[in-house]
Amino acid sequence: MMRFLIIILLPLITLVGCGESKKDSNKTKANSKIKFENTTYDFGKIPFGSDGTCVFAFNNDSKNPLVINVVRTSCGCTNPEWPKDPVEPGKTGEIKVKYNTQIVGSFQKSITVFSNAVNSPVKLLIKGEVQAAPSNNQP
Repeated sequence: MMRFLIIILLPLITLVGCGESKKDSNKTKANSKIKFENTTYDFGKIPFGSDGTCVFAFNNDSKNPLVINVVRTSCGCTNPEWPKDPVEPGKTGEIKVKYNTQIVGSFQKSITVFSNAVNSPVKLLIKGEVQAAPSNNQP
């Protein structure tokens, strides 16, 4: 009899617990908003091997803490860094993006920011042109 109760009650308890977590996350999402100063960064022409880092500043434009869950890039040549702790209401934060400037030529890469904000996901864009390294062949 005890085994029968465990088999019946365990799935029910799990379902009830999951349902309440979903309600709470939707409530937070409905009140959070992330606002970026700029969503595009143009490096222009940059030298081969130079520092390909830029910063996207944002504000938590809501009354609830803003949580950035993950930041994804369109390729492995772009490396993002973002705050792991919640950004409090009215506070600012930044997402730092580093592009690999060892790749010569024009580029345009997207960065997608997933958070608990109502306007999630947000797409950011970096673009530019890495100039070829000067040749060391001198006559």
